[in-house]
Amino acid sequence: MRLRDPFLPQMPDQKSALPGRTTPISISDEHFVLETSQTAEAEGKLNVAMFGMGCFWGAERKFWEITGIATTSVGYAGGYTPNPLYEEVCSGMTGHNEVVRIIFNPAKVPYNQLLKVFWENHDPTQGMRQGNDIGTQYRSGIYCFDNQQIESAQESKRAFQSELSAKGYGEITTEIIQAPIFYFAENYHQQYLGKNPHGYCGLGGTGVTCSL
Repeated sequence: MRLRDPFLPQMPDQKSALPGRTTPISISDEHFVLETSQTAEAEGKLNVAMFGMGCFWGAERKFWEITGIATTSVGYAGGYTPNPLYEEVCSGMTGHNEVVRIIFNPAKVPYNQLLKVFWENHDPTQGMRQGNDIGTQYRSGIYCFDNQQIESAQESKRAFQSELSAKGYGEITTEIIQAPIFYFAENYHQQYLGKNPHGYCGLGGTGVTCSL
């Protein structure tokens, strides 16, 4: 049985979090890989999803490769500091997670398929870390935009927990909550592995299949 590390970083409280700023980070609009708008909202038949699964560079690439994805972008969510900078998030004093925001066509790629990619491509039992990446910003999270997403996420968690337990893994630490405010990350983080194909990617799954 793999146990959680009691010495992992802890979330700050709102009083101790960094103050941030009122001005949002300015980024380019065009997605480097998909050539769509990476800042677009979900309109018409499109839906939005958001996940945290470790370093957002590798997480974003996993999703832009899927047919039916209109656009992706990376950013920060789940904490207290408004419009944080990367260095502030890495300090552990914003409470934010590194997340990927996905605009998708559910007629081409259902939400459950996104959940399957989420579960299979990181270890959701590690708490505030993914492999050698340690910090509050590397926690596992599913951030839901409606009740149906919450129900699907919780159902998939129960199913995957059973499969993980059978392989000797511990309890899933993934937070499943209503989607908080999303703050875009700096431009150089957007589609990082598209711009730097040989760049660092610490993303790795458990090898356990999620049978959604």
